[in-house]
Parts: sequence; structure tokens; C-alpha cells
Amino acid sequence: MRIDILTLFPEAVRPMMDSSILGRAAKKGLIEINCIQIRDFTDNKQQQVDDYPYGGGWGCVMMAQPLKACLDHVTAQAGPRRRRVIYMSPQGARFDQGHARRLVSEYDHLVLVCGHYEGVDERFIQLCCDEELSVGDFVLTGGEIPAMAVADSVCRMVPGVLSDPACYMGESHWDGLLEYPQYTRPETWEGLTVPEVLRRGVHRDIEAWRREQQLIRTRERRPDLFEAFRPQTEADKRTVDRLTGREKLVYDCRPAAAEDIPALLSITAEASAYMKECGVDQWQDGFPNAEVFARDIAAGGCWLFTHNGAPAGVVSLYMTPEADYARIRGAWRTQDRPYATVHRTAVKAAYRGRGLADEMLQLCEDLALGRGVGSVRADTHANNAAMRRLLERRGYECCGSVTLTDTVEKDPERVCYEKVLL
Repeated sequence: MRIDILTLFPEAVRPMMDSSILGRAAKKGLIEINCIQIRDFTDNKQQQVDDYPYGGGWGCVMMAQPLKACLDHVTAQAGPRRRRVIYMSPQGARFDQGHARRLVSEYDHLVLVCGHYEGVDERFIQLCCDEELSVGDFVLTGGEIPAMAVADSVCRMVPGVLSDPACYMGESHWDGLLEYPQYTRPETWEGLTVPEVLRRGVHRDIEAWRREQQLIRTRERRPDLFEAFRPQTEADKRTVDRLTGREKLVYDCRPAAAEDIPALLSITAEASAYMKECGVDQWQDGFPNAEVFARDIAAGGCWLFTHNGAPAGVVSLYMTPEADYARIRGAWRTQDRPYATVHRTAVKAAYRGRGLADEMLQLCEDLALGRGVGSVRADTHANNAAMRRLLERRGYECCGSVTLTDTVEKDPERVCYEKVLL
């Protein structure tokens, strides 16, 4: 595979392309990555590569002549090949693993054109480029970062670049799913232990667990990918049926007692680790702790959910007004009426995506109705996408935001939701 990157800043690209795995592959002759200075191919003494746009407007546009001359040089040097000329553009199709697989299987020469300023002369795109690709719905100062991303994702699938095809075939997006979680030594770190199935070392069980985790993660983090996924095995189908509610587990629930606090903390520790992994700055500062759960239990509002006797989830419900909620930046759906408040909703990793969070909220709503309370309120971190999706799916409406005062967390800002029951 030969890749030529046409750029105004080859010195910014070469260090990345010449290092680590790609650098070693290039030394072995498995790939060839070249960075070509477009400015060397101008037909004027000033080496000008851009000019003002026809029709006026901000900035300048890269001229077609130096781009075409640079491209001609590259193609003449490379000779006859299965070639694809790609302009890195925010207007292009969104690049994904499918594009990478297509490029590595159908071509042995890629020319990646990096634009700058306000873009390039449209005539160059029309006459010289085979396609346009984008790495996301955002705009960068130039095409170098997208070109490096495309080159990296393509080259790592060239035979011999990685030690084994399994190195990339089991990763995120290969078959439309995200990758399973990975662990290394030590066995226990910061109170979290490597899942038992991985420690037992039974290959068949490990493979089944990893596949299940791929499906669970994809459903939680990329519901669009999960929706498009089609089960490939009977095991896939059973897992998908379970995750979509067609095969729910049976849970028991009871008011938590003081002796349950260690189990409650183990549940929230896994939830905290999951949120940290997702980039959510919530429950990262020793909260909730044993004192908080002792208070919930004393108030009679803490509920423990179990499956076959094993702790699975926890939720707390308060029927008393929340002082912080009176200072909402926005407006609650109900005013001057009693309401219930959901707190500390957490599910152990083994039960995520298996209907438990819905059951916990249903319990809270039933308890509120049983006491004649007409609405339920909740708050969560703005980046807690999983909780926000759950609330919105169950009919809760976003009402604004509040700043929590009774917390030790570094980021006390929360978005607020309310569901009217009566």
C-alpha cells in the first residue's frame, strides 16, 4: 500500500506517519507513506498557492494549478496502480471502518489531498478527485489530521502491519459493534476487580462474555449502531432479545438495611467506574458513600434490587422537597405541588441493558402514586447520556438545571427532569 499525502505542512505529518507501528511497517516495506509539499509545484516565483475567492468572501482559496501539478507528479512517480484520489473535506461522506476496509481491499495507492484556508478550487475536485471524505461533522484548520487518521486506519489492516488479523477484527466497528472492555494487572485496583470470567481462563466462556459486552456497550453508547446491527449467531440473537426487552430477567426488590451498605457501595463503585470511562464527571469524588446510604436507609427511601439473591441495583426515593430544586434555572412542570425525587440510581455492570433501570424507575413512580404524589423529579450530569436517555424514554421532560449544594463532588451542576403522573 502506497499513500501520498499532499499537504502544505509535511513537517507536521511526517513525525506521526514515521513512528510506532506504521514506521516499523514502512521499514519492512509493507507500506509507503509520502508527504509532498504542494508549494513546490506552483508556477509562480512567490510559490503562491492561494488567492481571493471569486464573488468575495472571507479568506482565500487554494488554487487548482499547484494541486494538479503535485498530483501529476505523484501519479507519474507511482506508475500504474489501483489508485484513489481523496480530498479530505467536511463536506464529504463520513469516514468509518467500512470505508477503511473498502480502501485497503480495492486500492494499493491512495492520494490524500489536504485543503487549507477556505478550501480548494472546486474545479480541481471535479476533475481530479474520486471522492471526498470527512472524519466528522466539524471543521478543522486543515486536512492533515483527517488524512493521518485515514492513513492510519487503512495501513493497520495491510497484511503484516499488525501481528495477526485478530488484532483489528475484534475491535470496535469491525462488524458494526464496539469493542469489549479490556483489563490487565493488577487483579484488583482502586477497589475494582477484573471480572471473574476473565480470571477463570475458560476460553469459551471468555469469548461469550466478550461478545455479550460488545452488544451491551453498543446499545448503551451507540444506539444507532445497535439498531442497525443484525445478529450473526443464535447467541447474538438471544443477547439482542434480552437487551431489547424481549427476554427480561426477573428481579426482586426490598427496602435496604444497614447490613446492605457494602453491597450498595459495590454497585455504585461499578457505576462510578462506568461513568468515568464514558467521560462523565459524576460520582468521581467518593460520592455516594456509606454515610449517604445510611441516611437514605434511615429515611426509608433506599431500595435494593437483586437477581437470584445477588445485588443488582439500587435506587433511593425521597418524598420531601429538595432545597436545591427551588433554585432551578428554568421551570418545573408542576408548581406548589408535592413531588417525589429519585436519587442514586445505579446498576451493576452485569445487569446493564437488561431492563433493571426501567424497573427501578417504575417502582419509584408506583410508590409516588401510592402516596398520592403527582410527579417525580430527578437530576443527573449533563454528560450522563445513558441516564438522560432512560429518563426521556420514560416520559420525563428536561426542565432546566440546578447547582447541588449537599455534595462533595467537584462538578455540582445537574440537568433536571420531571414526569407528571397525575
